[in-house]
Parts: sequence; C-alpha cells; structure tokens
Amino acid sequence: MTASPAAARSLADLTTLRVGGTVRDYREATSEAELLAAVTEADESGTPLLVLGGGSNVLASDEAFDGVVVRDVRRGLEVRESSACSGADVVVPAGEGWDDLVARAVEEGWSGIEALSGIPGSVGATPVQNVGAYGQEVGDVLAFVRTWDRGTGRIKTFARSELGLGYRTSLLKRSFAGDADGRAWGPTPRWVVLEVGLQIPHATLSAPVRYAELARTLGVEVGERVPAALVRETVLGLRRGKGMVLDAADHDTWSAGSFFTNPLLTPDESAALPQDAPRFPLGDDAGTVKSSAAWLISHAGFERGHGLPGAASLSTKHSLALTNRGDARAEDLLSLAREVRDGVRSAFGVVLEPEPVLVGVSL
Repeated sequence: MTASPAAARSLADLTTLRVGGTVRDYREATSEAELLAAVTEADESGTPLLVLGGGSNVLASDEAFDGVVVRDVRRGLEVRESSACSGADVVVPAGEGWDDLVARAVEEGWSGIEALSGIPGSVGATPVQNVGAYGQEVGDVLAFVRTWDRGTGRIKTFARSELGLGYRTSLLKRSFAGDADGRAWGPTPRWVVLEVGLQIPHATLSAPVRYAELARTLGVEVGERVPAALVRETVLGLRRGKGMVLDAADHDTWSAGSFFTNPLLTPDESAALPQDAPRFPLGDDAGTVKSSAAWLISHAGFERGHGLPGAASLSTKHSLALTNRGDARAEDLLSLAREVRDGVRSAFGVVLEPEPVLVGVSL
C-alpha cells in the first residue's frame, strides 16, 4: 500500500470536477490484497470510506474528508478464452481505465463496446452505473462482477442476471442509499468491485449501430454495422464536440459528464410534457417512458454556458454538463445544479436526479 504525495491529499486532485476538500488518509492500492486490507481496516474501525477509480463521477464537499480514500490503481486484463464461437472471455481489475479497455477491444477485434469510447473513469465503476452511451451499455457484454461484500466480510461474485441492471442503475448502486437490510453504505457501495468479467463477441464489424445521431454521423442507417475502429473514432469526435473527452486545457471538460440522468416517466407524466418533448418508451409493463434531460434543461431556459461568467456554469458545448471554470467550489456547482433542477421542475413538473456520487453534500 502506497501513501500519496502531498499534492494528492485533496479530492480536488482526484476528481474530474476538481473540487473537494483535503483527505485525512489517502492510499493507493496496487494489489487486491492491499485494496481489501484498506477497506476492511476502515470498516472495522468505523472510519468513513471512499473507494475511487478515475474520480470522474464524484462531486465532493469543500470540507475535509475525515476518513480513508483508497484509489484502485491496478491495471491490465486477463483473456481467459478467445474463440470465434464464444468470443473473448476477459477479466479486468476494477482499477483499469475504461477507455484503455475499449481501445484494446477495438485492436483485438472484440465487438460490442466501441460506442462506449471516451468515457472517463475505471472499469470497476461501469457495472455500478450500468454505463451506457450511443446505444450501447456495459450490461450488453457483462458476464459477472466479483466484489468484496462489506456486509459479510467475504468475496461475493454476481452473475449479470443477479445485478438488477437498469438505466444507469444496479443492485450495487442502489446499496449507496440502502441494501435489503436497510443499511446505507455511501459514499462507497456495500459491494466493492474487484474484477469485472466481460464476454465480448469477435467480429470484423461493430455491433449494430443503435443510436440515431451516431448513425447520421457515420452516414448509415440505424441497425447497420461498420468497422468498429470507425465507430470509436466517430464517437470520440462526437464526445469531443460536446466537451465529454477529458482535456486539462478545456474547462468544458472539468465536469462529471452528464450531471443529471434522463428522467424515467409514467405514462401520465410523459403525456403532460409538451408535444415535441423527446419520448423513448422502454417497453416495460408499467409503460415507462424515458425523456431527455438535456432537452428539458434547455427548454426550461438554461442554455449552454448558463452561469458564465462565474466559477461554475453549464458547459458551452452541452447543456447537461455542469463545469468548473477554474475557481469553482463544490457549493458553486451545487447551487447551479439546484437552479437547473428547480427550473425544470417548475417548467415541466419533472424532478431531475443527479448522476454523480455526492460525497459529504446533498442536492
């Protein structure tokens, strides 16, 4: 277990929003044993615990974090099996960079995650959120997640079918607020991800392109396949145009990506929206309809760059990202988030939910 340099003893140094207070005890885990030792020590002593990967989905308080922050810095992957019939059976430590894995998949001819290019953060965070973009989700190729159960002090492996995956949610994520025993675990879930197992098909072309914007940019119809490398290149271009690829010189990327999730609405809630509001029926028994948070935000009067000049503003490239213009504190970002949330609720009766993990703060 390695201690941090002095420069890393702040959550502002460890998160892509670049806000957050000092950390009492910061550690980097270079092995699974080191990670488990740090988690167990914190839990047995009743010390607040935050396990971090890339820090790309965290909004932390300006106040000091009086606990242990453990950053998983393990890298690499293991290909357990690879064949034309079964595809690639890949096991990845939670600390591996997600986009590094996507780049490797494209190089190896593994098809199915190329549209998830450019997403910052670590592999371990992806099943927690069931990360998705441009028509793909990690759940499409997820085989299992191996975890440390803080409740029992044992290793627990979940098959995909046991994870309760949904739109930007999972059993793992829901344990932040409370598990089946009624205990809340945040800011780290009950189950700490150790490894992620993926079953990725071999193919010379991408998975069918499902997202209309991506299809238009590629010049193909929805459902067509193109070279996976072309999908990756195109998605990276689209994300850069929206300020969604990290760039230290671009304050539009000093964000947590999309700050609000797209709302899931009942049929009545959906019907109450303006006629031209985006609606995407999920096809479930409840008739749930997904709408667009970005559309609701912009049509409630919050355009790109709202808040400028100031310490925090909406991105000048995408209305769904809250950004640090260089001098923001957590409270600046929270104030902006509340303004946007309350404005959308007033205009449309829809309450937007934040996507980032909130550490020591509430919206």
